[in-house]
Amino acid sequence: MPSLQEELLPSTPGKFKIDQRGHAVNRQFHRCFASTSTLFLWALFLVALTASYLSFQSFIDSGNRYFTASWGHPVHRRPGGLSVLVTGAAGFVGTHVSLALKKRGDGVVGVDNFNNYYDPSLKKARKSLLQGHGVFVVEGDVNDARLLAKLFDVVAFTHVMHLAAQAGVRYAMENPQSYVHSNVAGLVTLLEACKSANPQPAVVWASSSSVYGLNEKSPFSEADRTDRPASLYAATKKAGEAITHTYNHIYGLSITGLRFFTVYGPWGRPDMAYFSFTRNILQGKPITIYRGKNRVDLARDFTYIDDIVKGCVGSLDTAGRSTGSGGRKAGPAPYRIFNLGNTSPVTVPTLVSILERHLKVKAKRNVVDMPGNGDVPFTHANITSARRQLGYKPTTDLQTGLKKFVKWYLSYYGYNNRNNVN
Repeated sequence: MPSLQEELLPSTPGKFKIDQRGHAVNRQFHRCFASTSTLFLWALFLVALTASYLSFQSFIDSGNRYFTASWGHPVHRRPGGLSVLVTGAAGFVGTHVSLALKKRGDGVVGVDNFNNYYDPSLKKARKSLLQGHGVFVVEGDVNDARLLAKLFDVVAFTHVMHLAAQAGVRYAMENPQSYVHSNVAGLVTLLEACKSANPQPAVVWASSSSVYGLNEKSPFSEADRTDRPASLYAATKKAGEAITHTYNHIYGLSITGLRFFTVYGPWGRPDMAYFSFTRNILQGKPITIYRGKNRVDLARDFTYIDDIVKGCVGSLDTAGRSTGSGGRKAGPAPYRIFNLGNTSPVTVPTLVSILERHLKVKAKRNVVDMPGNGDVPFTHANITSARRQLGYKPTTDLQTGLKKFVKWYLSYYGYNNRNNVN
């Protein structure tokens, strides 16, 4: 049986310092305990207990200060403004949407996992841009349910702008699990947090024009078939539309899905064709241009980032309220899907010609037949619904938009007289 002395020893003994002001307390202890060693052990125990308590209190206080200073301040908003959680905030579209919301006085908190699908330094630079404008970005993953719970606990978000996703059509052939992890599991984790929040936020999220898959009807309308995806990326986005419909139906979440059509512009994604074409043209490297069946040029409904942002903000502003509370639905909630495109498809060779003019460099073109990697021959958006319900009206043509992109690219990558990037 252990002695009293053994029972009083702390599990992790360490150095301590006795405060000389405790003599009166020590005299009382002497009356209670005859053994000097026992007194010593009681003193050690009390000091350790007090230190632990003070350390814990310090942790709690510093944590509260951190949440207040870092998470509380960025959601200050204009009277009647929105309080928005933007996922994928350090991404291409997420950065621009966050800046637009902050500029007009809405409260914005971002979350991003800064993965290495493309150069993380570009994402870090976008984060610095956001911080310079007062937008706080939490580094974390939308699959982290505890993080999302903490965010919703700290901030009563009125809206969620869900832009976090694994992007890219061709990369799905290399890393298919990343698409399921981000685009399916991550979406479900976020929706779980939203349906349990009180109040429930309205959710606007990024679907994709890729859901139209093998559809040959043009232009693509929201009522067209979307059950023949041509890539795993498209399949996960189509799954997302079904999943969000389920949460709308069962839990009363207000849902708006946005089918983006080939977004481009400053701070864009390096894996996109216009971005990689620019890099290779400046470096004197050949570019690969795909063509479809019967030697037909591929065409895309290229949509400038500023126009996409207008559609995103319009979707937030017109989103009806969620009707649930604590995971229970009180009544029907809005469920909407919109195309956000430019309605003016342009062939890829034409895009290259525009880049050549702005860069004043001739491209080394390598034209090949399109492989079976999930790409589709053309995209073309019907934006009638978005125009009618969101007031969406794209105003930037490809010539103007690429000029702005090239100006940003040359500045960001430090070109001087078109020196090559290392």
